[in-house]
Amino acid sequence: MKIKTLTRMLELLHKEVQESFYNTDPAHDYEHILRVCRNAELIGRKEGADLEILLTAALLHDLVVYPKGSSKRSKSADESADLAQRILEEKGWSAEKIDQVCYCIRLHSYSKNLIPNTFEAKILQDADRLDALGAVGIARTFSVGGLENRKFYNPVDPFCEQNRELDDMKWTLDHFSKKLLNLEKTMHTKTGKKLARQRTVFMKSFLAQLRKEIKNNR
Repeated sequence: MKIKTLTRMLELLHKEVQESFYNTDPAHDYEHILRVCRNAELIGRKEGADLEILLTAALLHDLVVYPKGSSKRSKSADESADLAQRILEEKGWSAEKIDQVCYCIRLHSYSKNLIPNTFEAKILQDADRLDALGAVGIARTFSVGGLENRKFYNPVDPFCEQNRELDDMKWTLDHFSKKLLNLEKTMHTKTGKKLARQRTVFMKSFLAQLRKEIKNNR
């Protein structure tokens, strides 16, 4: 697809998607969609992906988002793919391209622990996980923790150093060690790995500062 045609198609889709994002939590709002799209485009252009498939999948990847604590959480990616399929069918997309987009969406979820087979699906995983890292990742983590009414950290053992089990359903800070600091290892692309390393370094510096501030108050 020509660049101008692709740009116009994405602009129309953006308008449609934006209208569906109301009353969503701040960690999974329309700005999250835009950040993932930018991450995907950056990686995709550098590494030669099919941008039509990749950017469409990035735009539609979180059409359905259940809260972290919901029993339906694991269904978010599949339901997003199902809705994306209906949207693209209405726009006259071919079955082959729809399948490629929906495959990316179904495989992007971290909780499913699946390794994609297609290049575009791998990039979408990288792009989505990058938004869980760095300054934005820190903000999103504590936003979700607040919505789920979790405490910032265990007051006795904030950094889980006293032989207790990590519990990020109770203590937000535990989420860094349980998931976020390990995301760098899951990146598929060279560009994704580089960006993840930079953001992980920043998160570690934040945690070091937090450790100092917690220690000074105890």
